[in-house]
Amino acid sequence: MSGDLLIILVYRTGRGSPQYVGRVSLNFTISSVADIRALLAEMPSRDLDAVAAWGAREPQLTKPAGSLGRLEDLSQWLSAWQGRHPPRLATPRARVFAGNHGVAALGVSAFPAEVTLQMVANFRHGGAAINQLCKAFDVQLDVVALDLERPSADFTQGAALSEDEFVAAFASGMESVPADTDLLVIGEMGIGNTTPAAAVSCALFGGEAADWTGRGTGVEGGALARKIEVVAAGVKLHRGNPPLDILRRLGGRELAAMAGAVVAARLGRVPVMLDGYVTTAAVAALALERADALDHCMVGHVSVEPGHLRLMGKLGKTALLDLGMRLGEGSGAAVAVGLVKAAVACHVGMATFAEAGVSDKG
Repeated sequence: MSGDLLIILVYRTGRGSPQYVGRVSLNFTISSVADIRALLAEMPSRDLDAVAAWGAREPQLTKPAGSLGRLEDLSQWLSAWQGRHPPRLATPRARVFAGNHGVAALGVSAFPAEVTLQMVANFRHGGAAINQLCKAFDVQLDVVALDLERPSADFTQGAALSEDEFVAAFASGMESVPADTDLLVIGEMGIGNTTPAAAVSCALFGGEAADWTGRGTGVEGGALARKIEVVAAGVKLHRGNPPLDILRRLGGRELAAMAGAVVAARLGRVPVMLDGYVTTAAVAALALERADALDHCMVGHVSVEPGHLRLMGKLGKTALLDLGMRLGEGSGAAVAVGLVKAAVACHVGMATFAEAGVSDKG
């Protein structure tokens, strides 16, 4: 399976290095995991001209330097990865990726697998939490359902996805990123998917299965013990493979698609807001394939799943919010869009000391 399109990026030339203007289309050809690794090698770095322009303006704004804390970091991050100054947040978009998992049949979730399909219908009819949050912050939402009638294989017995299945899902994620997106919110839906998230994390970063496995949808007691056993069995079978192969063997279609969306966003200079544990686990392999692969990503919130905080520590990430959330769907990342909007509004809209007639520090 493969995606077959051409990447067309537009740059404005002038003094200094070329400045990214926009993406006409994002097209690509991938037919193997090796092709994905080649794409990772081509990902651009942050735009230094945009960072310099941000750095020239920020100290002139009518406030003490650094007084807006992480809001200042957010406006710089957005400018650096959009490749322009001033940064813009007119078209934030959310993509919720849905998949089903073979390990759901092993009793690792409090809900049956058919809930995935039912929740996709709920998203499309506007009835879920993510719908309300996207409306509240003016984020355009779309749902990408990935072969829900075909769950991934039981990873305690073999690989969750064949290479063809993995590449097809990865390509679907890449194709989901519109060209004129200012910020991409990544979310997921998949009954049982905190189990592959824990297994991927454990296989990539080590430790015991219990270190990475939490209650998910609400399992406890014997069901939680069973979930830990399933994670441990999968990790024992697949640990030692290269990072992307770990994701293929222990993940699922929606995890592969989220990784694809993050790569497509980087190629198109779209900053990314990640959601919780499953979303972060889905992209962790990229950072082990290329150390700076997630530099264009922020984590919107820290999940109460214990593995999420541990995973963010391994990736060097700090979440913007800690609200005790564990819903998934992109819900925490959607709330974090409000912070990014605040950051852009302050950096772009505030007066400078000279404009306001306010004395700067002596």
